[in-house]
Amino acid sequence: MPKNSKVTQRAQSREHVTESVADLLALEEPLDYKNSTLNVSETGDKKVPQIEVPDEGRPAWNSKLQYILAQVGFSVGLGNVWRFPYLCQKNGGGAYLVPYFILLLIIGVPLFFLELAVGQMIRRGSIGVWNYVCPRLGGIGMSSLMVCGFVGLYYNVIIGWSIFYFFQSFQYPLPWSECPIRRNGTQAIVEPECDKSSATTYFWYRQTLNTTSTIAESGGLNVKMTLSLLVAWIIVCLAVIKGIASSGKVMYFSSLFPYVVLFCFLVRGLMLKGSVDGIAHMFTPKLEKMLEPQVWREAATQVFFALGLGFGGVIAFSSYNKIDNNCHFDAVLVSFINFLTSILATLVVFAVLGFKANIMNEKCVAENAEKVLGLVNSNILSHDLIPPHVNLSHLSSADYMDIYSVVKTVKEDGFGALGLEPCVLEDELNKSVQGTGLAFIAFTEAMTHFPASPLWSVMFFFMLINLGLGSMIGTMTGITTPILDAYKVQKELLTVGCCIVAFLCGLLFVQRSGNYFVTMFDDYSAGLPLTVVVILENLSVAWIYGTKRFMQDLEDMLGFRPCKIYFYLWKYVSPVCLIVLISASIIEMTINPPGYNAWVQELAQERFQSYPPWALTMCFALIILAMLPLPVVFIARHFNLMSDGSNKLSVSYRRNIVKDPSNLEEQDEARSILRTKPGFTAPKIYLTPAGNSSVDTNSLSPSSCYGTGYQNAAISPSTPPSPLTPESAS
Repeated sequence: MPKNSKVTQRAQSREHVTESVADLLALEEPLDYKNSTLNVSETGDKKVPQIEVPDEGRPAWNSKLQYILAQVGFSVGLGNVWRFPYLCQKNGGGAYLVPYFILLLIIGVPLFFLELAVGQMIRRGSIGVWNYVCPRLGGIGMSSLMVCGFVGLYYNVIIGWSIFYFFQSFQYPLPWSECPIRRNGTQAIVEPECDKSSATTYFWYRQTLNTTSTIAESGGLNVKMTLSLLVAWIIVCLAVIKGIASSGKVMYFSSLFPYVVLFCFLVRGLMLKGSVDGIAHMFTPKLEKMLEPQVWREAATQVFFALGLGFGGVIAFSSYNKIDNNCHFDAVLVSFINFLTSILATLVVFAVLGFKANIMNEKCVAENAEKVLGLVNSNILSHDLIPPHVNLSHLSSADYMDIYSVVKTVKEDGFGALGLEPCVLEDELNKSVQGTGLAFIAFTEAMTHFPASPLWSVMFFFMLINLGLGSMIGTMTGITTPILDAYKVQKELLTVGCCIVAFLCGLLFVQRSGNYFVTMFDDYSAGLPLTVVVILENLSVAWIYGTKRFMQDLEDMLGFRPCKIYFYLWKYVSPVCLIVLISASIIEMTINPPGYNAWVQELAQERFQSYPPWALTMCFALIILAMLPLPVVFIARHFNLMSDGSNKLSVSYRRNIVKDPSNLEEQDEARSILRTKPGFTAPKIYLTPAGNSSVDTNSLSPSSCYGTGYQNAAISPSTPPSPLTPESAS
């Protein structure tokens, strides 16, 4: 054959090519059907077809920066802005950062590295990856896909809320800056519900959500929220439909813009009165909190969800990498970017909340100064109790506290009847606000006091849209990639179909009672199922596939051996921590009655309500449905009721690997994890004159999940698999 022929050039290439066995049988590729070349080579007296598959079949990132931004965009989401600051405030301020950072090192980085590595090695989505590692645990990928579906349904509703507020911000004054006035003939009165709460609270619950008082009252569709949800799904669909080449470019903006906004808010926040009080409150450590188990449990949960572990998006994104990409560096980099982003967002939130706390404290002092003046004028309080240097018409917080202390001491018995409030700044700073309460109530109220408030409001909600969009792209990729790997479906049709179905299902969340269903899905559809998924991921690699084998595969792929501490973290530390986390989550679910905070219109405040029986059934149905694929797939494959998915799995091919397509269906394929270490020789499969296969004994096969090696399966294909056993020599 001429040396400059295409086939010869490909044979000399040392690059890995990954393709599914089903496509090789059909001599075609799922994404590029025209570039495969069939070369017939001689083996003894028999001509054996040799299949050369180009590496253009699977999409790839245009650059390393694009990939890093995609992973950052997926992991850095709304939780960094409204969940982490709340946990920091609730669990001891600066003291909370210590357990969070420790757990990030011993749980977050190792498990994030593990997901990046298996995705890059096997070059498939979550379903294909875990079918490859251990077919009987193939339900891991299916559970990940279902959790992605549940989370995507309600997560995009939050983006829809942000879109609504974004467009409402293009007016001055902001529509939530003042309570609406109700006309009653010639009289003008403030809306009672707003007067009892606040302008921002009223705008959120009544004018945005128009929420009902219980989850049982549907109230019909909220037209404004339905249109906002439709816009959100159109944006997500357009961002995902062109694949990683398009969504990667979107990430340049959606991942970087939030940092620009956060830095702008930080600079502006530091110029506000009282911002330093908020930041000082954040970093003042309450060291006694570190001894509480609840703090460590919440820190572990936040680490777990902040990195997006178990969703399948991390695996899907890394599957489009080059095989020799340094995924260990990526894991450390993205994890610490995520942590630093949480710190930055917390600084911004506490600076703004410090400003808001000072505003509210001054308002409290002014109102109580009028009460004191009235009590003095009515001779209930003596003028002698007021220090001579104090002017009640311009009372400072310090002066009011002096008066408050004196009056409380003198009027000890009847002090409660006076109706005076303490007006302590620390009490305002200690009011914990999270989630929608932080973004759509507390933060919006603070921004009404900013100069040029509409500009800051537009920037803030556009930032929330971008943060949500980055996470939604990763979530949708976690859904579409496994399906595209398993079936030859047109990407555009699949994406559009998923978005349409998701929008129709999402109508549940845009009823007037939809906010309560968002809370339900957030509490029950992801927490426990994802924790179970991740611990099974950890166990399948560390104990079934084998930690030693996995470390060797990493060395072959990366060109260096990862630090030995990962061996102990994957094999012992992470599983133990995850088991403790699962146990703590189950105990918490048992102790705390399932319920939600309902907005009671008559009282103009939230009240905790327990779920009715049908809603309680729905809560546990979400958990069961998300985890159902795990036992179903295990049982089906244990009793040979279901294919192990080998015809859809990733297979590594290098040059000179000879295949006989006429005999492929009758033989178990060697599914070796890809290797790129210089000088490494891939396992070779040859056909003997008798028609049996001989295999290089260095071949690594995930069929060890069944307790048998490839060699046994190849020699005796009819031998039934043995029971699932852990690795014995790792």
